[in-house]
Amino acid sequence: MNVKTVIYALSLSPLFFTSCQDTIDKEDLNTPYSAICNDDLDTSVRPGDDFDRYANGGWKRRNTLPDTFKSYGKIEALFQENSTRIIDMLQDLKDGSYPLGSVEKKLGDLYALGTDTVRRNTDGAEPIMVYIREMEQAQTMDDLFNIEIRLASSLESMFMKTTYFTDHMDATNNILKISQLNMVLKSRDYYIGKDDENTRTRNTYMEHIVKMLQMLGFSPDEAAGKMNNIMHVKRDLAGFSRSNTELREPLNNYNKVSLSDFENDYPNIRLEERINGYGLSSRYFQELVVGQPEYFAGLDSLLNALTLDEYRDYMEWFLVSKTAKYLDSRIVAQDFDFMERFMNGIRSQNDIDQTVMEDLDKNIGEAVGIVYAKRYFPAEYKERVLQLIRNLSTAMASHIEALDWMSDATKNNALEKLNTMVFSVGYPDEQTDMSGLMIDPAKSYVENVLECKRFNISNNISKKAGKPVNRRDWYDEMYAQTINADYDPSINALVFPAGILQKPVFDMEADDAYNYGAIGSIIGHEFTHGFDDEGRLYDKDGNLRDWWTEQDAEQFTIRAGKLADYFSAIELLPGFYANGQLTLGENLADLGGLEIAWTAYKNATKGENLPTIDGITPDQRFFLAHANLFCENITDEAIRNQTNTDPHPIGRWRINGILPHVNSWYDAFGIKEGDKLFIPRNERVSIW
Repeated sequence: MNVKTVIYALSLSPLFFTSCQDTIDKEDLNTPYSAICNDDLDTSVRPGDDFDRYANGGWKRRNTLPDTFKSYGKIEALFQENSTRIIDMLQDLKDGSYPLGSVEKKLGDLYALGTDTVRRNTDGAEPIMVYIREMEQAQTMDDLFNIEIRLASSLESMFMKTTYFTDHMDATNNILKISQLNMVLKSRDYYIGKDDENTRTRNTYMEHIVKMLQMLGFSPDEAAGKMNNIMHVKRDLAGFSRSNTELREPLNNYNKVSLSDFENDYPNIRLEERINGYGLSSRYFQELVVGQPEYFAGLDSLLNALTLDEYRDYMEWFLVSKTAKYLDSRIVAQDFDFMERFMNGIRSQNDIDQTVMEDLDKNIGEAVGIVYAKRYFPAEYKERVLQLIRNLSTAMASHIEALDWMSDATKNNALEKLNTMVFSVGYPDEQTDMSGLMIDPAKSYVENVLECKRFNISNNISKKAGKPVNRRDWYDEMYAQTINADYDPSINALVFPAGILQKPVFDMEADDAYNYGAIGSIIGHEFTHGFDDEGRLYDKDGNLRDWWTEQDAEQFTIRAGKLADYFSAIELLPGFYANGQLTLGENLADLGGLEIAWTAYKNATKGENLPTIDGITPDQRFFLAHANLFCENITDEAIRNQTNTDPHPIGRWRINGILPHVNSWYDAFGIKEGDKLFIPRNERVSIW
């Protein structure tokens, strides 16, 4: 059956698709399993006019946005299913009998504390009020500084982000890096922007601060006064900060200095004392990397000018904002009302089991992953995914070799980088010793969460300070249960956790067309991150080093710029446009990953007579599987917030914005001039 006939049948005969394949007894089928759910399609629209709706419209109609989500698609549905699995596991750990000191016992006790709402409401805010009363009684700036240092062992610095990580100029060694603070609202424009949208967000945030402080016992006037002090500090910090787009430039965010020079240049920061405060000896940061020097120059002046009241009020709010979701139900509800309902359009809170599961995933996720991997990740999954990775690597190499705009010198370096990449599948090869984590059922939930945070900071220091880089070490917030994938350019390594290796991303029973379109495109995406606008600046060992010829770098920049401009012209909401520069790395990875996955799919199935199933050709299954990954219903609030703060574009445009640049998509679905998504061949962006 030729492509035109297939498209005609899909468009005019919707009744031909009667059911989802995974609801049929596969033993009764005479054809291979396609894994495409035909009811998910909307065949009333042409693929070339709106492929997102064509591939996902049926699913979106049946699956309206739940009140507890800001966006909901097939990945979120997988997240729900995976969450249920983890909750069941945690419930077993809570109810079971496990040896004292075991990971299972610690997780069970922590889960029991979190889900005990009666006790949490009885404790209220008292566990943090101990610190706040101490701050209120402080008489000097040094008194407050000493409290800040004590809290740093669990919360890190209140004025900067600190990480101990791979030195990007010497990738065999770890080094301390200090950067501008990650703000609660995640974009400096929310604090200092003068347009109506940013002003509305800022005013609502200010109201939220006042409400929260009143819940802690401060009078309306006291809370309002504190809010003004807090916002004064936050506005200043935002004014010193770089934009999210500027933070994507690795070379501009790497400035190595000696500790003595930093202390001389910025004496009011008292960096050595702050870093010592959360357990890192000075001998391990005689040299350090400063991410944004202008931020620290501004911070130094701010700390010199702060009044006692401003310093105290800012510290109090920092503690409250970091712990609010672990306190009593009133405070949790108010935190949700602003952070999720207002910022993301989520209408309802999750139940307590789901919320606490997410708390544990965030704060002690590696422990959760140790138990999860034992229960839920079969060995045969790992081998099949490793084979897919090897095939994608071969395809990537062929793409590099075939480039007509890149010189042989740069190609050789690119191939060397590709061949040096390290892969981790399922779970870390080396598990962390959890014996130093002390969960105490006699203490409150929030106190134990702070203990988890303390353990994470201490563990990170013990693994990295004074030790060579371990390229098998997983990046922060990547655990066995995580539904995500990652590429770290500083160690040239890819991670594919067990959590993402499930339907609909990876299906052991599905054909190659489906799996290469789904998990294959994700693997290709992560490969391409090694060569996107950021990743290309790192060499095979993870060093920030220019391994490109000047002409090749110029050609790359021109081609990447076209994709950035294309996305920046997309109107997401009336008068509100995408940010093509902020999302450039993800867009490049989506485009390159899909094209590499296509080549790997064709290589893997060469010479095979792949069947058309239910009127859908294997080539069409490839693209439908890919589009299913980014299927989502999403609130307008989430569209705005994600576009302002996140390097990932919204799902609809990861489909409709990328596929029009992929030549094989046109062939698979008979896309032609006049279709709304059609781009003339000479205007399509092609890089890898």
